[in-house]
Amino acid sequence: MPKVAVYNISGDQVGEAELNDKVWGIQPNEHVLHEAVVMQLAGRRLGTHDTKTRSQVRGGGRKPWRQKGTGRARHGTIRSPIWRGGGIVFGPHPRDYKKSLPKKVRRLAMKSALSSKMQSGDILVLESLTMEQPKTKEMVSILNTLEVGNKALVVTAEKDENVTKSARNIPGIKPLRAEGLNVYDILHHDKLVITKDAVTKVEEVLA
Repeated sequence: MPKVAVYNISGDQVGEAELNDKVWGIQPNEHVLHEAVVMQLAGRRLGTHDTKTRSQVRGGGRKPWRQKGTGRARHGTIRSPIWRGGGIVFGPHPRDYKKSLPKKVRRLAMKSALSSKMQSGDILVLESLTMEQPKTKEMVSILNTLEVGNKALVVTAEKDENVTKSARNIPGIKPLRAEGLNVYDILHHDKLVITKDAVTKVEEVLA
């Protein structure tokens, strides 16, 4: 089982934690990671874009000119797609972009994302992360002490309003509960800062 150092918010090592091989020690599957990220980003698309077809464009109720004898091409409406201001052919219409992946594939993607962070050494385990009151300045100080950089994911076992409010205003920092951990956020952020309790919670679900 891989071992990682456990730190307190002052940046001092206070012990070690053994991580589950089945979650943090697998060979990352790049194809599955790609599929999971595509699924997540597709699910965020609103799909509300719309264009008007020839039946929806205003006007064009009268035939522009008679069928024969003018020397010009025959036309039935000025709202034909070949006319300027006419309808759009095969344009986008409201639709759902959501994709789905089997449960086992989603689990494998999560394990792959966590294992890749472990292999690159970009995971930092904290003994605990609590704050008496929301203070962004205090959170900035903690993150600077831990040297996590400008782009980090902060994961706690349970929702902590003080931690959330202190971290969410910092550019590049995103606070999350263990239940909300996802592939895109893990890969998108350079560092994964996670509490010991959150590690246990993640392992309970994925192992």
